[in-house]
Amino acid sequence: MESIEVVFPAMATIDLNADLGEGAPFDAELLQIVSSANIACGGHAGDSESMAATVRSAIANGVAVGAHPGYADRDGFGRESGFMSGDALYESLTGQVTALADIAAELGARLSHVKPHGALYNDALRNRDLADIIARVIAEAPGEPAFMGMAGTELERSANQHGLDFVAEAFVDRAYEPDGTLVSRKEPGAVHEDLAVATTQAVRLAEDGETTARNGEIVKVRADTLCIHGDTPGAAEKARAVRDVLESHGVDIRAHTQR
Repeated sequence: MESIEVVFPAMATIDLNADLGEGAPFDAELLQIVSSANIACGGHAGDSESMAATVRSAIANGVAVGAHPGYADRDGFGRESGFMSGDALYESLTGQVTALADIAAELGARLSHVKPHGALYNDALRNRDLADIIARVIAEAPGEPAFMGMAGTELERSANQHGLDFVAEAFVDRAYEPDGTLVSRKEPGAVHEDLAVATTQAVRLAEDGETTARNGEIVKVRADTLCIHGDTPGAAEKARAVRDVLESHGVDIRAHTQR
């Protein structure tokens, strides 16, 4: 009798990341939920003490260690657009990423990725010069880290130009425009406050690479990692709910370095 080979559908795999080491009170809980940590490294927030503490906790929880550099604007938490550029930005980002990489190495971890923070991230989505500066810093960083950012933007173009691994990021609690960009936080409905909406979006992004834009259109969004914001009230509970829903749908949560 001829044997019949049964082929099961491939299990969806996704990375969950959070921005940590920024002084928010939920880091310890989030590091038990996420698979990748983006650790503030002295620009918008963080210092050597907070970096070391967060790296130690990440290692203890089996979480990939990444750098989260931003504009050197501690008063404004790195949220002022156009705060720095050119050589000054390059030198600042190099110092931030190197500081975290050195601390991680001392504690036995490799720098797995770099994700720019706040206004720098948003500015560089469309600004080739800024994206190239970030990519150059990452290319020169120890450990051959990947570049984490939004797909189809100058971030990805610069990563490709510099021969970097690119980790495409999507957001579980942000509304999308039809072109795949995020709705501005200045507009109502930009952030999904309803947990059910966020968990549903997380599953669709992980399984189908799509979500529904605010005008009702289906929009394709490539996602290797999903961002869970860790600086909002109830952040840990929301993150746990997202992970639980994803796993209930058979989605494997795994750091991008392990995929």
